[in-house]
Amino acid sequence: MREFYFERLRVWQNAKEFTKDIYLLTAHFPDDEKFGITSQIRRATLSICANIAEGSARNTPKDRAKFINQSFSSAIEVLNFLILIKDLELINTDQYSSFREKIEKITNQLNALSKKIKEEF
Repeated sequence: MREFYFERLRVWQNAKEFTKDIYLLTAHFPDDEKFGITSQIRRATLSICANIAEGSARNTPKDRAKFINQSFSSAIEVLNFLILIKDLELINTDQYSSFREKIEKITNQLNALSKKIKEEF
């Protein structure tokens, strides 16, 4: 089976693992949040790795950079939801810190990838 370029990117691998972590975390959220925060944070998290993958298939550096930017924006959206779910006491401080460290690592990797792509302009 052929491995695509995005599958070799450490940032995509980390985003994929993070997505799985978010799904496991939100599986325990209250049912009344199913169509609220649970749905929103899952969709935003999915968008991180999906945009990395889609951007890797684009032909021009400008197009690739656009998708990495969208991925970064989704990561910031996820951070927003993490802050909210901590404030709502749906996660404890240790969980929040762990998830925040992971999203910060992903955003740093996205910034590095964006800079690398922009050097191709």
